[in-house]
Amino acid sequence: MSKRQDIRDRRRREQIRNRIIVILVVVVGALLVTFALILPSINNATQAANATRTAANATPVPVITITPRVFNTKVDGVHLGDPNAPVKVDAYEDFRCSACLYYTQNVEPQIIQTYVETGKVYYTFNFYQVIDGNDGTDASYRSANAALCANEQGHFWDYHDTLYANQVSESASLYTDARLVTMAENLKLDMTAFNQCYQAKKYASVVSNDVAKAQSLGVSGTPSIFVNGKLVSDFSQTAQAIDAALAGK
Repeated sequence: MSKRQDIRDRRRREQIRNRIIVILVVVVGALLVTFALILPSINNATQAANATRTAANATPVPVITITPRVFNTKVDGVHLGDPNAPVKVDAYEDFRCSACLYYTQNVEPQIIQTYVETGKVYYTFNFYQVIDGNDGTDASYRSANAALCANEQGHFWDYHDTLYANQVSESASLYTDARLVTMAENLKLDMTAFNQCYQAKKYASVVSNDVAKAQSLGVSGTPSIFVNGKLVSDFSQTAQAIDAALAGK
């Protein structure tokens, strides 16, 4: 190779190297500009999240106190009405389930007033945990156990209503031991008896038996409503199912 050719090759390599360096400089510069533009947004989002977390920790959600309902029918623990009524309704619910909250506020009162208090329906609340399985906590179970401890003092339905009144969301943080105890205190329960019952997990087997029974019936979600042993396909149609049962259909 001639000396002149060698010089041309070196110049060509230098030109290629310089082009690569220029491209790299441009790319790095663009990345730096982009990062500089989005950094304030990242910082703002981080600060907002931290502020929300701090506010949540500093201001716990207060426990709501309810006014106990007065039933114009027999109340026997988790049961309402005449056990000899022609129609039996079994409701399987999870105190943390948002659909159960809707059912309790919008469907159940009509069922109780129209059918239970008139002697047509014998109504039973049953426990079925769904949310625990979704988030890996035991808050639904602990809520159920607490409700049964309140039942020892004749306040199952008051505690039932308190749990739903405090269902701001399905978060387990709303059903901590401390909050469940506060709910009992707000109902003026004998706290020595309640705490002994609650801490001993006295009703674990009752809750487990309800869950096992529900699973044997094919329950997979809540609320699941049975009218004379038949699952209502849509809980909003419970009244229609009761009417059909009363008509012998």
